[in-house]
Amino acid sequence: MSGHSKWATTKHKKAAIDAKRGKLFAKLIKNIEVAARTGGGDVVGNPTLFDAVQKAKKASVPSDNIDRALKRGSGAEAGGVDYTSIMYEAYGPSGVALMIECLTDNRNRAATDVRVAVTRNGGNMADPGSVAYMFGRKGVVIVPKADGLTEDDLLLAVLDAGAEEVSDLGEAFEVVSEPGDMIAVRTAIVDAGHDYDAADQSFIGSVPVALDAEGARKVLKLIDAIEDLDDVQNVYSNADISDEVMEAVDA
Repeated sequence: MSGHSKWATTKHKKAAIDAKRGKLFAKLIKNIEVAARTGGGDVVGNPTLFDAVQKAKKASVPSDNIDRALKRGSGAEAGGVDYTSIMYEAYGPSGVALMIECLTDNRNRAATDVRVAVTRNGGNMADPGSVAYMFGRKGVVIVPKADGLTEDDLLLAVLDAGAEEVSDLGEAFEVVSEPGDMIAVRTAIVDAGHDYDAADQSFIGSVPVALDAEGARKVLKLIDAIEDLDDVQNVYSNADISDEVMEAVDA
C-alpha cells in the first residue's frame, strides 16, 4: 500500500517482514527486470534501475537474485519476460478511491484477478479516468528517524533539491517532490549523511477521505486482497486513517 498518511509507514514496515516475503521478493525482482529492459542494465546510468535495486537490497533480496534479474532484463541472460504496465481504477468502501498498478505478462489474467479481488471485498471497478483525476504523481522518499534527525534538519537538506514538503509519519519522515526532482532529493538526503528506506514515484490523493475504524478495516481488507495478487505492484488510495483510528484497528 502506498499512500500519504501515517499508516503508510506501518504498512511499509510490515512489508519488509511479511510472511509472504517470497511474493514481495518477486515483485521487487520484476521491477528490476522492467527497469533494466527499458533503461539499460547500467545501474549508475539508469536512475530507475538504481532505485529498484536499492529497494530490493533494503528488503534483503539476495544479491544473486538481483544480479540474475539485471541480466535477464538487459538481455545478457535468457529467460526475461515482457511485462506490460497497466493501471486500474476502483472505488472501495466509504467512497475511497483506488489506483491499482500492475506489471503483467497476461493482461486478461490481471484484469480478471483485479476485478474479482475488488468486487469480492466491497469495492467496484471504475472507468478509466474517473479516479485518476483525484491523484497527483509525486516523488516520495521515506527517511527513518535516526541519530537525532529532526524535521527542520531534513527540510534544510532537501529544500534546494526541489522538495515540496516534509511530513512527520511517526517513526519516519516523508519527503514529497515532483517526480523529476526525486533523484536530486534522494541524493541530497544521502549527501547530508542520512539513510532512506524507500524512494519511489507514487500517486498521492488530492482529496483525502477520512475513515472511522469500521471503514478503515474494510478498506485495509480490500487493499490487502488486491496487493496479494501476483500481477499487482502497488495500490494507491486517498484513504486518510488517523493514528487513533489505526490504533483501534490494530486492537
